Amino acid sequence: MGGKRIKDLTIKLKKLRSVKTWQLFLVFTLLVFVSATLLRFDHITMVNLRAAVLAADKEGNEVVLADRLNQLQSFVFSNIVINIVDLNGDKKIEFGTGAFYLEQSYLTAASEALRIASEAEINDNNPNGNIYAAASAVCQPLAVANGWSWNSPEHIACWQSELAKYPASELGSETVKVNLPSTELYRREYVSPVWAPTASGFVILITLVLGVVIFIRFLIWACLEITLSLMKNS
Repeated sequence: MGGKRIKDLTIKLKKLRSVKTWQLFLVFTLLVFVSATLLRFDHITMVNLRAAVLAADKEGNEVVLADRLNQLQSFVFSNIVINIVDLNGDKKIEFGTGAFYLEQSYLTAASEALRIASEAEINDNNPNGNIYAAASAVCQPLAVANGWSWNSPEHIACWQSELAKYPASELGSETVKVNLPSTELYRREYVSPVWAPTASGFVILITLVLGVVIFIRFLIWACLEITLSLMKNS
C-alpha cells in the first residue's frame, strides 16, 4: 500500500516537472515588462493631456480649456494611470493626475476682483480713506519698475500685503472689501481606477494570474517533495 502511494506521488511530481519552472518565469518576466511598458505609455499620455490643459489655461481660452479638461478627465477615468508625485520632497505613488492648479484662470479672476474693488466708491468718512487707492499707490510703481503685469502673482501679492495692513475692525462700515476667489476653485485632480478593461489592464491581470499559478505550483511541489521524503524515511 505504501509503495503504491509513493509511486503515485512520484508520478505527480514528474507531471508537475514536465512544465519547466524557468519557462513559467520567462513568460512571467516578459509579461511584467509588457505591463510596465503599457503603464508607461498611459502615464505619458496623461502628462501630455495635462500639459495641454495648462497651455490652454495660459492662453485664457475658456472653451478650449473646458474641452481639454474633459479629454484629460475622460482618459484618466478610463485608464490605469500611475503617477509619482512630489509632496514637499517626499515621493508618493498615486493613481491619477495628482493635484494641479489652473493658475492663469485664478490670476485672471483675482485681478478682476482687485480691479472692481479699486474702482468702487469709498465713503469719504472712512478713517482709512480709499485703501485701494493707497494700495495702488504702493504697488503700481513697483509693478512698473519690475515689469509686473496687472494679473501677475507678484502684483496680486503686493495688493494682498497692502490690504492686510487694514484690519477689518479698523475699516469703516462703508468700506468695499475685495473678494479674492479661493484657490481651491481652481484646483484639479483626477483619480484613475486601480484596474480598467484596457490593454494594460488585461496584461496586468494575466501577469497576476500567472504569478499566482507559479506560487501555487511551488507550494504543491514543496508539499509533494516533503511528503515523499517523509514516506521514504518511514
